[in-house]
Amino acid sequence: MSQELDYLSRSVAVGRLSRREFLVRATALGVSPIFANSLLATAARAQGPVRGGLLKAGLSGGSSTQSLDPATFATLASLFGKCWGEYLLALTPDGRLENRIAEEIGSSADVKVWTFKIRQDVEFHNGKTVTAEDVVATLGRHSNEKSKSAALGIMRNIESLKADGRDVVITLKEPDAELPYLMTDYHLVIQPNGGNGNPAEGISAGPYKITVDEPGIRHGAERFTNFWQADKMGFADEVEIIIINDNSARVSALQGGQVHMINKVQPKVVEFVKRMPNLKVKAVSGPGHYVFVMHCNTAPFDNRDLRMALKLAMDRQEMVDKILSGYGTVGNDFPINASYPLFSDNIEQRTFDPDQANHYFRKSGHSGPILLRTSPNSFTGAVDAAQLYQQSCAKAGITLEVQRVPDDGYSEEVWNKVPFCTSFWSGRAIQSQMYSTAYLSTAPWNETRFFNERFDKLLTEARAELDEDKRKNLYREMAVIVRDEGGTIVPMFNQFIDAISDKVGGYDDGGRDELMGGYAFAKCWLAA
Repeated sequence: MSQELDYLSRSVAVGRLSRREFLVRATALGVSPIFANSLLATAARAQGPVRGGLLKAGLSGGSSTQSLDPATFATLASLFGKCWGEYLLALTPDGRLENRIAEEIGSSADVKVWTFKIRQDVEFHNGKTVTAEDVVATLGRHSNEKSKSAALGIMRNIESLKADGRDVVITLKEPDAELPYLMTDYHLVIQPNGGNGNPAEGISAGPYKITVDEPGIRHGAERFTNFWQADKMGFADEVEIIIINDNSARVSALQGGQVHMINKVQPKVVEFVKRMPNLKVKAVSGPGHYVFVMHCNTAPFDNRDLRMALKLAMDRQEMVDKILSGYGTVGNDFPINASYPLFSDNIEQRTFDPDQANHYFRKSGHSGPILLRTSPNSFTGAVDAAQLYQQSCAKAGITLEVQRVPDDGYSEEVWNKVPFCTSFWSGRAIQSQMYSTAYLSTAPWNETRFFNERFDKLLTEARAELDEDKRKNLYREMAVIVRDEGGTIVPMFNQFIDAISDKVGGYDDGGRDELMGGYAFAKCWLAA
C-alpha cells in the first residue's frame, strides 16, 4: 500500500491527479484524511518550487500612517519590503552573510575602508540597471540627518562614500570590523538614485513589483520578470498582504483559507492552532524581545532610583509563563541574548524583588501613580502583560495606571513619543547594530532617551576591536550599563510564532525572525 500511496501523491505533485481524486483513492486504501494531506504536503516539498498562483498573508502590525519610504520602515513595512526591495547583503537563516547586490566584499587592514563590488546586470523595476552610483546615493540618503532615517544610528560612522566603476568605497570615521552586517539593516533598500526625490515610490530590484499600496488595509505585488535571481525567489505570480490586526481574526482567516500564512500567533492559542487540520505552527527563537520603555530625560523616569524600582517590580518568570506560555525566555534589562555572537552569559539575572522595589521607590521620593500606555499589538499579549505588571507593582507598593490606546498609529504617535509605553524589537544581526540603533545617544530610535558618554565610547571601541575576546568584554560592560542605568525593562525574549497552510511549500524552519526574516513571501510557493 505504501508504494501505491507514494505513486498517487507524486502524481498530484506533478499534476497528473487532482487533490480530490487523490483523497478519494487514498480513503479507499484505508488512509485517514489527515494522513493523506500530510503525504500531499511532503510530496509537494519534494518536487521543489512551484510557480504560479496568488500567495496571501494576513499580518498584524499594519497602520494607515505607514509609508513605502524605507527610511521610515517599521515591522510590517519591512516585511513587505522584502518582497520588492533588494539589499547589498542579507542574513542567512543561521546568521551568516549572503551576498545580494554586492558580489564581493573587501576591507583595509585596519577595517576603516570597505569596498563592495556591485553585481552586474541587476535591474530595477523601472528598467534601469543598478549601479554603484545608486548604492552610494542610497547609503548617502540614509546617512543624511535630514532624511530622518531610522538607520542613521548605524550610518553616522561613515565619513565618505565613493563610486569607483563597479566598486562602492566606504571610508569610516572609526574602524568597524562588523560593517558588512550593518548593511543588512532592513531600511537600506537599494533604490534608483538612492530614492532621492521620491523615496516612497516603492521601486527597487526585488523579486516583486508593487501593484497595491493601501496602508492599514492591504499591500500587493506581482512577480518581477527580470529579477536577477529568479531561480531562488519570486515563485508565486502575485503576493498579497492583508492587514489583520485582530489576533482571533487572523487565525480564523488562515483556518478558513482566506490567507496562506499569518504572523504573531498568540502563545496561548498555539496548541489550539496545532490541532487544526491542514495548518502548521512555526516557532523560532532569536533576538526578538518585548520592552517597557521609560524616557530617562523625562520626570519621573529621569530618577535612577525610580527606574530601578520599576525594574525590580517586574516578575519576569510570570511573564514568560503567562504571556509567552513558555515560548520564550526571561530578559535581563538589556537587549542581547544568546542568539547573538559574543553574548556574555555571566551577567547576574535580575529577579522580581518587591521589597527592594519598594525601597528604591521610596528612595526616589516619587508619590502618586505612574502611567503606562499600551496597545494590543505593541507586542503580542501586551495588554495582558501590562495588567500583570500592574499587579506585581502593587505588591511593591507602586500604583501603576494602564492606559490602553488604539493600535492604529501607535508606532507613530505613542512609541518614541510618550515617556512610558510598551513596545517590541525583532533584534538585529549583531550587538553593535542593536546598540547603535536604539541605545547610542545620537540614534533616532533612542527610544529611552538614554545618553551615556561611557556607553557611546565603549560602542566605538567595540566596533574597532579585532580581537573577539576583547570585543566580548566591551559588549559585556555595555550590557551592564544599559541594565543598571538605562530606561529599558526587558522582561522576556519571545519566540516568533507563525502559522501556515499546508498548501505552502518552501518554508524554512530555521531562522531567527518571523516569517523567515520577512522572506517567506519571496521564497515560498503554493504547492500544486
